[in-house]
Amino acid sequence: MSKTTVKDVSTDPEPRSADAAPRTVGGSRAFALLLVITGAAGLLAAWVITIDKFKLLQAKIDGTSYTPGCSLNPVVSCGSVMQSKQAAAFGFPNPMLGLVCYGIVICVGVSLLTRARFPRWYWLTFNFGTLFGVGFCTWLQFQSLYRIGALCLWCSLAWVATITMFWFLTSFNVRNDLLPAPRWVKGFLSEFTWVLPVLHIGVIGVLIMTRWWDFWTS
Repeated sequence: MSKTTVKDVSTDPEPRSADAAPRTVGGSRAFALLLVITGAAGLLAAWVITIDKFKLLQAKIDGTSYTPGCSLNPVVSCGSVMQSKQAAAFGFPNPMLGLVCYGIVICVGVSLLTRARFPRWYWLTFNFGTLFGVGFCTWLQFQSLYRIGALCLWCSLAWVATITMFWFLTSFNVRNDLLPAPRWVKGFLSEFTWVLPVLHIGVIGVLIMTRWWDFWTS
């Protein structure tokens, strides 16, 4: 008499092998702290500008005047920038966008501190967001220097924070093969990522100096 072996078939799906699982990437503690710090700096700038914007609007309603604390002279004049049409490029005050975006950056940084790992699409989306931020800041820099004719210190802090996080995030994605790049680029970024934001910010500093050279030297 033959015996029939009945195989137990589970209704649960077979676990995916390690090779089949999508690749996820986490960041170092230093990189996580950089995101938290730059995000916090941008958030602080956006928060202060938002508060001053509300005070300017309230003063306008009350028929009085209000001068933001960072309006120091005709060039460093936050009030002039806040009251310009460029300060509401999307139909609402620009710093309100910063409150959301910089808050997201902080959340990503804190997540990395807890050893969170994210897939490639997440990092590329994050990178695209910072690229948009740098592009928007570049437009604001041009408007501030050559159209409005005034400089906002809190805006400048947001520019520095955005530029720094963009370059270090781009370097992170290249070095982890999330963005394609030649080997020499990866080698350069492994040692000299800091050069890129320093050069970027330095160019902006030179443009600011030359734009108001007569004022600085008088």
